Amino acid sequence: MNEDYDYLDPSNALNMPEMADMTFAMDFLIRVKEGVRNTAIALTETATEGARAILRNQLHQGIALHQEVSELMMRKKWFHPYELNEQFKLDQLGAINAVQMAQMKLFPEDTSRKGMFDRTPDQ
Repeated sequence: MNEDYDYLDPSNALNMPEMADMTFAMDFLIRVKEGVRNTAIALTETATEGARAILRNQLHQGIALHQEVSELMMRKKWFHPYELNEQFKLDQLGAINAVQMAQMKLFPEDTSRKGMFDRTPDQ
C-alpha cells in the first residue's frame, strides 16, 4: 500500500479483490465450524428422537460444507492446515494488511458541510 494510505489511490486497491475473497472464505469457514459445533452441542441436549434425527442430518450437512469450503480454500492456496509455516505467513500478511487498511485516510480532514447544499432546509 502507498505511504499515505489514501483509499482513493488505485495503487492501494492492488490485489484487494483476492484478499477480500480470501477473507470472506475464511470467515465463512469459521461460521460453518461454529455451526457444526453448535449443532453437535444441541444434538447432545435433545430429548426427542425426531429432533435428534433432524440435528444429525444438519450436522452431517455442516461437516460436508466445512470439508467443501476447506478444500476450495486449500486449492486456492488461501488456507494451509498441514503447512503451518505457510499458514503463519498468510496470517502475518493478513495482519499487516489489516493494520495498513486501518491507517488509510477514509475521511476528509475538513468535515464541514457548509456550502454543500443548494438551499437551506426551510426553503
